[in-house]
Amino acid sequence: MLERDHDPRQLRAAIELAQSRIPSVALDLIFGVPGETLDVWRDDLATAVALAPQHVSTYGLTFERGTAFFSRLLAGTLNRLDEESERAMYALAIDALTAAGFEHYEVSNFARPAYRCRHNEAYWSGAGHFAVGPGASRYVDGRRETNHRSTTTWLKRVLEGQSPVAESETLEPDDRAREALVFALRRMEGVERARFAAATGFDVETLVGEPLARFVAHGLLEDDGRRVRLSRSGLFVSDAIWPHFLRR
Repeated sequence: MLERDHDPRQLRAAIELAQSRIPSVALDLIFGVPGETLDVWRDDLATAVALAPQHVSTYGLTFERGTAFFSRLLAGTLNRLDEESERAMYALAIDALTAAGFEHYEVSNFARPAYRCRHNEAYWSGAGHFAVGPGASRYVDGRRETNHRSTTTWLKRVLEGQSPVAESETLEPDDRAREALVFALRRMEGVERARFAAATGFDVETLVGEPLARFVAHGLLEDDGRRVRLSRSGLFVSDAIWPHFLRR
């Protein structure tokens, strides 16, 4: 169904090999696959826990335009799982993984103590980062650049001494602050107002006062005056919240 070229036996062997050589192994799990049931997902989670990884990420299946899955969806050969089933699967992941001792530290990410993903934590904290290779995106001094996604084009330009950059933009200070706010709110600890203001030069209310109050009233965000964070209900619809915090 997922058009992957490995089977469960090969997956288990790969994990065991990785665990014999490196100290931290992470698993990415996809739920919401057409035809998947809650019981199948429950078994997947139990299997993942039994494999003893240090980090687990869970993502609902998405249908991206231009992919074979999207074409199959349009052709009617695939049927999207209903939203309530996907919600139940995400809720089960949260409960099962935290019960197994994983810290739910970001919307889609769970880690054993001291095994958070440092790479992603840099993104969520708004830190700059370098990146190389086809399609790679870097963020340095407020400037975002993305390389050509075509490997052929990327190679050609690099070998000819040309820039591999396909897209670039420099964010205005308030746009940088808005992005930093959204990324930070993906983490379970949320945003500490004083620390955010010191880091960005903007108060949370100055940027998103009206939508913030609205989502707090709806029970999707929690605000104790010092810190803002997603509520349990907000976790399920967080991607619908963020556009209201970015410049329109």
